[in-house]
Amino acid sequence: MTEDDEQHWYKRREVLWTGLAVLVLIVVFGGWLGLRAQQAKTNLEQARTSAQQAKDALLQGNTADASRLAADAQIHAQSARDAAHSLPWNVVSAVPWLGSPFKTGQQIADVVLGLAADVLKPTADAGTTVAPSQLLANGRLDVTALRKEEPALSKIAADATRLNDAAKAIQEPAYLSVIGEARSQLQEQTANIAHLLQNTALAAQLAPSMLGADGPRSYFMGFQTNAEARGTGGLLGGFGVLRFDDGKPSVDNLGPNTDFNKPFTPFSVNPEFDEQYGFTNPTTDFRNTNQSSHFPYAAQIWKSLWAQQSGMNVDGVIAIDPIALSYILGATGPVTMPDGETITKDNVVELTESTVYSRFPDPNDQSGRKRYLQAIATEVVKKITVPVESPRKLLDALGRAVSERRISVWSSSPTDQALLEKSPLAHEIPDDSAPYAEVVINNLGGNKMDYYLDRQIEYVADGCDGDKRKSTVTIRLTNTLKDAAGLPEYVAGRLGFFPEIPGNVPPGTMLTSVRLLTTKGADVLSVLVNGKRTRVFGSTERGHPSFESQVAIPPGQTVELIFRLTEPTSSGEARVPVQPLRGGVTPKVSVPTCTR
Repeated sequence: MTEDDEQHWYKRREVLWTGLAVLVLIVVFGGWLGLRAQQAKTNLEQARTSAQQAKDALLQGNTADASRLAADAQIHAQSARDAAHSLPWNVVSAVPWLGSPFKTGQQIADVVLGLAADVLKPTADAGTTVAPSQLLANGRLDVTALRKEEPALSKIAADATRLNDAAKAIQEPAYLSVIGEARSQLQEQTANIAHLLQNTALAAQLAPSMLGADGPRSYFMGFQTNAEARGTGGLLGGFGVLRFDDGKPSVDNLGPNTDFNKPFTPFSVNPEFDEQYGFTNPTTDFRNTNQSSHFPYAAQIWKSLWAQQSGMNVDGVIAIDPIALSYILGATGPVTMPDGETITKDNVVELTESTVYSRFPDPNDQSGRKRYLQAIATEVVKKITVPVESPRKLLDALGRAVSERRISVWSSSPTDQALLEKSPLAHEIPDDSAPYAEVVINNLGGNKMDYYLDRQIEYVADGCDGDKRKSTVTIRLTNTLKDAAGLPEYVAGRLGFFPEIPGNVPPGTMLTSVRLLTTKGADVLSVLVNGKRTRVFGSTERGHPSFESQVAIPPGQTVELIFRLTEPTSSGEARVPVQPLRGGVTPKVSVPTCTR
């Protein structure tokens, strides 16, 4: 071997050993990274399991177990965070594109640790307040304890909001769909947690005052019959007075709407309201008090009517409907009427919105029907004013009703009302410029046909370019009644005001006002009813342009209304509030969220 050959051999050997060393380093680094990745994954899964168990224990009132499991979740979350910020993970996450999912994993681990340490653990520690079995015991809400824990709950809510913002900012990974799915799931869960805790903190601020911690409070409670649609849900069918004293509820005997029988003095709600609804005498005729979907209007009118009728000035107003009553019965169990009839969660809606009219078919003698409905409502309300077997089920039922807008609350106290307006209880038409489409149904026939109404709503809009964009709201209303035979005249007939259709209409026809409240600054281009142009009545409500069409829907038929609009390209997420009628609806929304 020559000297040159020997030098060449040594160089090749150096390259070989260097290559082997690099390969070994890559394998070791990869193994190290893989180990850390497995540790992060395992600990995140364990943290999620412990967090769910802690939540379940908290809801069941097992505060000791909740605190222990929350601590376990925090330990696992810390381990996952340590693995995601280890040396090999930090090195890879810094590499452009290749490190994208690793960077996302670090951000996920950071948020999970924050949720465990700053939200779950302190919530579990405050479990003596937020656990339903301790919050609501012996038929009384512990308003003193709730007020005491309010600062802690407000801090937890603020931390949850901060972490929700951090979750929203987690970058989408360039590849590895499993990391992308984990990111999306965490963002959804964090948003739900933040929303729940914000409402919990708000309740801690609001409930003590409204439920009598500072002295007795009284509320006019209206029962809405959504078989005859009105803007806030349904016709005011009955009422009572709900009282609270230091968290303990009681209810006066309920009465029918016909008890509003005095010559009431009208008053002005505001010029805008008066112009749109004034011709129907909304402040003196209980049948027309709640045509607007803005609940504070109806509440102020009901308060005035009750004050004139009884001389009593209530502290606020509550509205509830039969579907909400069915949720309550699902939590408390059925009630038995004096004649032995059993009212359950499964039959209360049909009984009160359909069957009752066949039992009492004479339109000239409705006192028996009203007494029957009054008796049902009284028995159900009694259920929530006495100790219940499962406070958790009751609070869940009330929460579901609130989320579906089936319970509304207004307070005459400006301080309390300002807090209510931050909650899902206020049911206001919002005074802002975000994209908006609210469909408001009012029964013009004076009948009870809205029990059979099915709705579909779709709101679509163009992109975010330009100051204006086109949008379309499509509304499909179906009369699911097949045959009106056997229904009393006052259920399926034409008893109310409907000027657009002269002459006779088939029994069972829905005579309906369809009002669309739109984004502030929107203009209507055209309105089609079943493909044909139709005229609309324009107005404004709380700054939102409003366009009304009046339609007739015969039995078994569907009417499609298409509103074509131009609207400002406003910032914020689109909202489509759902009017609380008998049938639910999940609107289809395809509106880009713009930033301006």
